[in-house]
Amino acid sequence: MPSVVGLLEQRELTARRRVDELREEADRIHAELDVAEREWNEWVVARSRVGEVLASDKAVGEDLLAPAGQRALSERAHAAKPKSLVPVWRAGLSWSALSVDHQRILRALADRNRLGQGPLTCQEMAARFGLDPVPGKVEALRSKAKRLVARGRPVEPAPGRFTLAKAVAGQGGAS
Repeated sequence: MPSVVGLLEQRELTARRRVDELREEADRIHAELDVAEREWNEWVVARSRVGEVLASDKAVGEDLLAPAGQRALSERAHAAKPKSLVPVWRAGLSWSALSVDHQRILRALADRNRLGQGPLTCQEMAARFGLDPVPGKVEALRSKAKRLVARGRPVEPAPGRFTLAKAVAGQGGAS
């Protein structure tokens, strides 16, 4: 009859091997993710650069005496370009420096803060944005919210619950 300690050691060894296998797989996936994110960022930069070149060529050929309202509309249209880079928060930095998705998250948190409703979960954000609260959509929102947290805009007072940082909330959304 095998000993209890021997059986436990066998199970422990099996579990440890499984953990090692999963860690190796996770490391491989993280490495692939890093490469994919770098490539994605390069394409974002390339598209941005081409857009700048095309816009400057177009501006040179246009009449610079266009009505101020028309110029302001054009500036707003180009203000929020989709990008994954989130600048570190500082006083006076406009939300237009962020992607549209990041701005939506901050607006939702600002609305929630203004109404005194406390932190917002990613499931609640998904519902608020009209997204199905499926894991893929919720995790995408969580990733974006955590990226904003890392850059000093919202804070995460409890795991999975987000609210605007006091300095950002004090700016009234103009930060």
